[in-house]
Amino acid sequence: MPRRIPAILAGAVAFAVLAFVLFFVSDGHDTPTARSQTSVRLRFTYWGSIEEKRAIETAMAKFMERYPWISVEAIQIPKSDYNTRILAMSSANEEPDLGYMTTELGELLAKQGKFLNLFDFIEEDADLSKDEFLDFVWHQVEPGEAWGASIAVECYGLFYRRDLFELAGIDPPPARAIEAWSWEQFVDAAKRLTLDNMGRNAFHPEFDKDNIVQYGVMFETWSEPISNFVFANGGRWVDDDGKRFLLNEPEAAQAIQMLADLTNVHHVAPSLFESKSLPAMNVALQAGLAAMIIDGQWINLDLGKAGVDYDIGVLPKLKRSVTVSTSGANVIFASTEHPEEAWLLIKWLLDPNEAIDLYADGLWMPTLKAWYTDPELIDRWVSVNPVAHPPGFVDAMMNQLLDNGVKGIGYYLKHQGEIFPVVNRELIPVWLGRKSAQEALDDLKVLVDPYFPQ
Repeated sequence: MPRRIPAILAGAVAFAVLAFVLFFVSDGHDTPTARSQTSVRLRFTYWGSIEEKRAIETAMAKFMERYPWISVEAIQIPKSDYNTRILAMSSANEEPDLGYMTTELGELLAKQGKFLNLFDFIEEDADLSKDEFLDFVWHQVEPGEAWGASIAVECYGLFYRRDLFELAGIDPPPARAIEAWSWEQFVDAAKRLTLDNMGRNAFHPEFDKDNIVQYGVMFETWSEPISNFVFANGGRWVDDDGKRFLLNEPEAAQAIQMLADLTNVHHVAPSLFESKSLPAMNVALQAGLAAMIIDGQWINLDLGKAGVDYDIGVLPKLKRSVTVSTSGANVIFASTEHPEEAWLLIKWLLDPNEAIDLYADGLWMPTLKAWYTDPELIDRWVSVNPVAHPPGFVDAMMNQLLDNGVKGIGYYLKHQGEIFPVVNRELIPVWLGRKSAQEALDDLKVLVDPYFPQ
């Protein structure tokens, strides 16, 4: 018996040393590192451009270097196919552990209990509190339950080619909301920047609207881009309780009509048909096919990498100056066998300290408040990369979001999966100049009102 005492002591010492090492490898936090030596594999789905794919792969490589017992399979799916693919994976019981989620599909799957409540994770997390986040980052169906958190914060601005403005002799759009262009000033600039194949702008009496080689502006016609102008004009999609559909109110109809008139009256933006033969808007800006585009801040990544001579102005002002906050969601599927490790990865992506390249390269804006107010933190993701954050970015996007940001409807509109396709379809005649916005929206209200029973 006496001979076994040293062996027992040696075993105890070895166990203590192992526990000590595991504690410090995990940075002292109660993470899966300190609790398990089992290798974990996560499947993460996302969409995005080639540059976003590179950025995500770099972030995942750093995550796996930090947590070597966790391997991440990052699966890129085209945005146009994303909902279909995720639904197919869900039907086949092959859901990923976590990933991006569109708001319309997310709302549907959340009602089916497909996601874990992220508030449960954050309440038990010693490193984060809900108060540290911007108010509008949580995707919810019911109060107290967050089925998703914004992938990042995104908002809209007026991206423009500096060299094309100089050639036209036009002052660029202001970056500060207090100096924002009126709609009339915006249209005037767009007409001067729209050129036909003979170099004549849209003011020229012989301007050929059927042979445009440079558009003054391009914009998209889905829910969030047009919402910038609906909200700026005092319009709304639904009432404060979300129980009445109000997109046919005069303020909203007027804003949508003004956008349609850019194509059909002023001839400064491509029609739906013409857009099909044009590249994506950020590529059109790069190629000089458009002098301005109304787009989200995520295109800073592609424009910066391409070396485009661009800057950002604040959107033109209607009754007020706004920018819509929008984002897809990060979700954890309820079917995952590794919820704690999935939360660890979401925390990694949400913390610019851990995934700084995703923010500094222009793809994302932070969800944490301090990164908008602390000068040292701002320097780390904005000032460090002036190529991806040109001079107008701070006022036109970062400060505009804090001062005049409006929560996008994707965060709160119910029945999105049913309503968005109807809205898109019924507005097509408006974009083509075959129907007034008011007429189309009145017809639309009849179709969607059954989703809003009184």
